Amino acid sequence: ACLPQLSGSLMSLYSEGELGRVAVRGCVQFSLRYQAAEKELQVHVLRCRQLAEAKKQRSDPYIKTYLLPDKSNRSKRKTAVRKRSLDPVFNETLKYKLEKRDLQGRTLNLSVWHHDSLGRNLFLGEVEVALGTWDWANTRPEWFSLQPRMPIPSDGLASRGSLNLALKFIPAGSEGEWPAGAGMPPTGELHIWVKDAQSLIPLQSSTVDAFVQCYVLPDDSKASRQKTRVVKRSLNPLFNHTMVYDGFQARDLAEACAEFTLWHHEAFSKRQLGGIRLSLGTGSSYGLPVGWMDSTAEEQGVWQQLLQQPGRWVEALLPLRTN
Repeated sequence: ACLPQLSGSLMSLYSEGELGRVAVRGCVQFSLRYQAAEKELQVHVLRCRQLAEAKKQRSDPYIKTYLLPDKSNRSKRKTAVRKRSLDPVFNETLKYKLEKRDLQGRTLNLSVWHHDSLGRNLFLGEVEVALGTWDWANTRPEWFSLQPRMPIPSDGLASRGSLNLALKFIPAGSEGEWPAGAGMPPTGELHIWVKDAQSLIPLQSSTVDAFVQCYVLPDDSKASRQKTRVVKRSLNPLFNHTMVYDGFQARDLAEACAEFTLWHHEAFSKRQLGGIRLSLGTGSSYGLPVGWMDSTAEEQGVWQQLLQQPGRWVEALLPLRTN
């Protein structure tokens, strides 16, 4: 019998040449194992049963996997095609090299496809397994019911890791923040401590040369831009970098947005992995509609704490969203 799958599909992974639609049915049997010595996730795909018919009483199925949220080609693995079978036996192992801690926040997407010689491949169903909560003591093959694709939730934001930081707002004239005789800050200051990033998902190479860039919008001038150093060859880079922005009143922060973007540094260019935007998420600034006031509920909560707790550090570990 087929068992229910563990979680609903989070996002569509259609690519060019994968078209058409059939009613999804059947199930797939596979096992998961993490080999610590090899630092390798092994997905052992055994077989499928009672697949949908892509053509008259037949399908030519194969299985494809991704480690979400990475849906690039470097995350894709495929089995061989089994011709003319609704109950194909694969008995193949698909492998991913990564640290076990990097499985946190990852989801295995396993989908079944009918291979068409003209490239019009047909989707036959999928299963998703949240690897962060998987019982790694269980290495037995399990049956999972194939599911149709689900629409993307309105708040479903793909992430390429997390950013760990702390923020503090010091109002103008705050006592206790400055040495005796040094005077008090004439205007409010926003202090930002970029600590580290965690479980980054590279774009193409196997690692990341990461740095974080920050603006406090609406000021997007060069004077507003601050950056950390580049930390090379790490998926968990430690920055430990502080930034200070001055000239703020509390009412200004209610109209502002602290935008953090994490980049992969290359010899002659840079590529963005993701970012976060801390604001009240009102969609407008000083009465004008702006696209960057689009903070998620979690990001808004951090900014609200900052405004409600002047003089105190607010800690946050937030997903680096890609939109």
